[in-house]
Amino acid sequence: MAQWFSPEQVQALIETAVANAIAPLKARIAELEAEVARLKKNSSTSSKPPSSDIVKPPRPLPAGGKRKKRRRGGQSGHDRHLRTPFPPEQIDHAWVYELPELGAEWEPLDEFRTLQQVDLVPKLFEVHAHHARLYRSRITGQILAAPLPHAVTRAGLIGPRLSALLAFQKGACHMSYTSIQTFLGDVLRLHLSTGQLAKIVQKFSDSLATAHAEVQAVLPRQTTMNIDETGHPENGKDLWTWGFHVPGPRGFTFFHIDPSRSTKVLYEFLGETFSGIIGCDYYSVYRKFLRETDARMQFCWAHLVRDVKFLTTLTDAVTRRYGRKLLAKIKHLFRLWHRRGQMPQEKWERAARRAQEGVLTRAKRAPSRIEAQTIAQRFRDHGTYYFTFLAVAGVEPTNNSMEQRMRFVAMDRRITQGTRSERGRRWCERMWTVLATCVQQGRSAFEFLYDSIAAHFSDRTPPSLLAQPP
Repeated sequence: MAQWFSPEQVQALIETAVANAIAPLKARIAELEAEVARLKKNSSTSSKPPSSDIVKPPRPLPAGGKRKKRRRGGQSGHDRHLRTPFPPEQIDHAWVYELPELGAEWEPLDEFRTLQQVDLVPKLFEVHAHHARLYRSRITGQILAAPLPHAVTRAGLIGPRLSALLAFQKGACHMSYTSIQTFLGDVLRLHLSTGQLAKIVQKFSDSLATAHAEVQAVLPRQTTMNIDETGHPENGKDLWTWGFHVPGPRGFTFFHIDPSRSTKVLYEFLGETFSGIIGCDYYSVYRKFLRETDARMQFCWAHLVRDVKFLTTLTDAVTRRYGRKLLAKIKHLFRLWHRRGQMPQEKWERAARRAQEGVLTRAKRAPSRIEAQTIAQRFRDHGTYYFTFLAVAGVEPTNNSMEQRMRFVAMDRRITQGTRSERGRRWCERMWTVLATCVQQGRSAFEFLYDSIAAHFSDRTPPSLLAQPP
């Protein structure tokens, strides 16, 4: 028997059928839009490095909507910078040019227009021959040689200063053994085998062991440091380079390559009683270390801001609005932070507390969207540890100082493709520690390398990477 429906029932059936058909499509569209947003992440909306951007994201336009194009070279109104001339004690040769044919009308002055020129000498290295006289016993015929200096025999073919240059090329300039051989052959007319270069690198690694261990020993006593880790390949295995950065011109940077990325490394180098402040990203290993020790954290705002910026790129309007409002609160907080010292301390502290509460309140009032709730949960669980920099002067709100020093490591990894053995691992972590610390302290890395290898050859106490008290 036919069943009759009223027009209203027919309309309701149609709407139900359409809704049932469209609902899965809408869900799929939302899923694809979220995937597209994830794939479009770049270094400004995530923790991806800038080198991973296929196309560099455009800078935001300034107020007014137009960006003024700067011409190349020096800008008008800027002071001119001239090179400081070499002092007299550094000048090896000098020539004076005269105009004797000008006649009596011209009086010579005791002033000169000087051009200083730097050049290489034709032969860039010296060869020293150490002759040990031989003696024969008239009675037994035994041959005896006069002893050579210990430092000379320990150095062997390559002396300390040339050894320091080769180590600097290998470590600081990312040069392969082949590239170093090319430089030596073409520029110095000196030919060394790969095996000889490898021996020099191993001698240098041994010479830096004491300085590296000395820095490691003082890590647990530091009050503030930044920590980061990045991948390190070795013969197809995935290892991890850990960096510990104690800020300041009297601080240091320590590197270690380890098979583990777990809290085991933090316990090994900081100990179970560490109570200092660690600047780091939101990686779970640091949160676990926070729970199990007396350490304090300063979670990185740069990482957080990129995650919040990502929310503003999503298609969901509610999530975008949440991201924009949270960004506004964060910007207000940092505008206030930059005014620290420019207003009375008590007034600044009150304003800082209000700004902190504003960020926390806005962050926790998240819409029921997965991406927004993830940010909100981060503040519910560890919100206090994003504001350590407000309570403790000198603590940086980001982990940028350690990440900047990791860039050299990432470049070296890309060029050299990692290491092949534990000896290579030790060389890298020791050399990276020396290079980063010398830059931080304003010291010459080459002179430190030379002093280290010279002390190693002579069995003297090696130089220290720990800044001495003034």
